[in-house]
Amino acid sequence: MHPFHSLIEQGLIDRAPKAKVLGIGGSPRKNGNSDVLLDHLLKGVRAQKIPSFKVQLRDVRFQPCIGCEQCRKNQICTGLIDGMSILYPRVFESRGLVLVSPTHNYNVTAWMKAFIDRLYCCYHFDDTRPRGWSSRLAGQGRTAVVSAVCEQADSYDMGFTLEAMRRPLEALGYDVIGELPVFGIFEKGGVREKTDLLDAAEKLGAELAEALMR
Repeated sequence: MHPFHSLIEQGLIDRAPKAKVLGIGGSPRKNGNSDVLLDHLLKGVRAQKIPSFKVQLRDVRFQPCIGCEQCRKNQICTGLIDGMSILYPRVFESRGLVLVSPTHNYNVTAWMKAFIDRLYCCYHFDDTRPRGWSSRLAGQGRTAVVSAVCEQADSYDMGFTLEAMRRPLEALGYDVIGELPVFGIFEKGGVREKTDLLDAAEKLGAELAEALMR
């Protein structure tokens, strides 16, 4: 039996998620600014007594989507068995989600893009032309916040980074209640000196937690 078949049989994919938060970091640089922001976002979550779990994608061995379309039949990614196989249950069971990525070439990092693309298995497609679709994560009270870090001081140079996280999450059924853009910081861990930004991150994390308690 394929390891994901048991998840389907147990109803884990369609089971109501819990009031907990999964934090996803997309930076390749350990202890960099994205890592610091993610820690403070989750600190704000925990301050409201909501449990959280953190994942740094650089530590996960996984591939980008290969477009095999097996997930349309199996309701989960069966074309690849890798680190995402471990992350899927975390995504399904957590009603809250935090995504943080530095800006790479006006967009999210390759790690973050691959993670988002691997959530394609959460969609259901019908047989109309053009194909109608829906997300099996929708209607479950899922809520998210996103944050991006850019070396440059102008929002133009951040490009699509925030949008590249927000729009896919909204399509999946998440209510993205807040965004935290950070500009003008490149030095590793430099954001630690910006107490206003760290406070903003904790406040946003707290707002996410409060939304999950409603």
